[in-house]
Amino acid sequence: MSTFIEQPRYSCALGAQQSIVAIKRAVPILHAGPGCGDKINRLLGQGEGYAGGNTVPCTNASEAEIVFGGEEKLKHVIEGALKVIDADLYVVLTGCTSDIVGDDIGQVTGQYQAQDKPIVYVETGGFKSNNYVSHEKVVNAIIDQYVDKFSPDRTKQPGLVNVFATIPYQDPYWNGNLEELKRILEGIGLKVNILFGVGSGGVDEWKSIPHAEFNLVVNAWSGLAIAKHLEQKYGTAYYHFPYLPVGGNETSKFLREVADFAKVDRQKAEQFIRKEEERFYMHIERTADFMLEFRYGLPRRFYTILDATYAVGLAKYLLNELGIIPARQFVIDNIPEEYQEAVRSQFANISPLRSAEVRFSIDGGAIQEEIRADERKNRSLIIGSGWERDLAKEIGADLLIVSVPVAYRLVLHGGYAGYNGGLRLIEDLYDRVLDTYR
Repeated sequence: MSTFIEQPRYSCALGAQQSIVAIKRAVPILHAGPGCGDKINRLLGQGEGYAGGNTVPCTNASEAEIVFGGEEKLKHVIEGALKVIDADLYVVLTGCTSDIVGDDIGQVTGQYQAQDKPIVYVETGGFKSNNYVSHEKVVNAIIDQYVDKFSPDRTKQPGLVNVFATIPYQDPYWNGNLEELKRILEGIGLKVNILFGVGSGGVDEWKSIPHAEFNLVVNAWSGLAIAKHLEQKYGTAYYHFPYLPVGGNETSKFLREVADFAKVDRQKAEQFIRKEEERFYMHIERTADFMLEFRYGLPRRFYTILDATYAVGLAKYLLNELGIIPARQFVIDNIPEEYQEAVRSQFANISPLRSAEVRFSIDGGAIQEEIRADERKNRSLIIGSGWERDLAKEIGADLLIVSVPVAYRLVLHGGYAGYNGGLRLIEDLYDRVLDTYR
């Protein structure tokens, strides 16, 4: 059996550079070989942000640094970045070469931390983990090495919540998803630290992390290590919602569970939920005649090739609100075994009357072979990545690109979370189906 993995769906640990790029006015500084950051940006990125892509400062470690060590070169690059790039936060990340050599980046970075420079370091050698794991490590490092300096008073602010949801850039729709989560959570009466993207207050918002009344993890597993760390560090409780809420049913369920946990004014929360549900279903009712007449033009089954957070959320919505039957579901984020049973349980109870078969695999080539072998004459929908483009053409399926690499879509503001995301998903789905209608 081959040990090669085809069609990667996530990056090595250094991919956490994209988490830094997603923070307003934050800059990653790479102590890594030439090309590492660029390869990650090509896989995960669309646009460079404030200082991402080809503008990321990097030591470009070569043979000399491998033989003699690269600490002096790192110091030179840090000093240059501090002089040239006007940023609120600098985060030093390591690649494979510097971690193998054993450069003491903590000692180098510590010199600038002692001067009260806003700088943090994290060891993210690519071979150590993937970017799902290193995202958590980077967030915790920023909290421990930077945020903690500004929180001698850790008084809790009633109703303030830190949200840890899908991972920036690893989720191509992260910005729109986070903005929608912030909108609906504020709608039920909470104050929201979204931390990343356009809807965030940047580094100043990060400084208020210790003051949150509770933390909210909207993810199958990535983000739980952050919430548990904050619980231990600041005594902050957390609530875990294990998938992305999409559409009317699941978003209302999500908001009611959070409202109960946060003990907000339930009457106010219900007013907001009813108003959003009314708006959501009015949009659907407006096109109900078309959707009913065209129901035989829709694919009858769908495959998901997504991370666990998206796979469960989209599968629930497609089955329970759009009536498309789940075929085999593939979870591709290398989810740790300790969380796999919870995901299986979600698919086993995806609706009161149906379950769905789930596979955990990180080999895109093997997944596509399973779909080829499983495919029947009925028209199918594949929700996956740009890697599935040729497969969809080959078997006559419709493809909706939701996962990286995106390649054939430009994503600015769109997202699939919440009420607005559910409407967007219907639009995108029918757009694909009508374009290939036979």
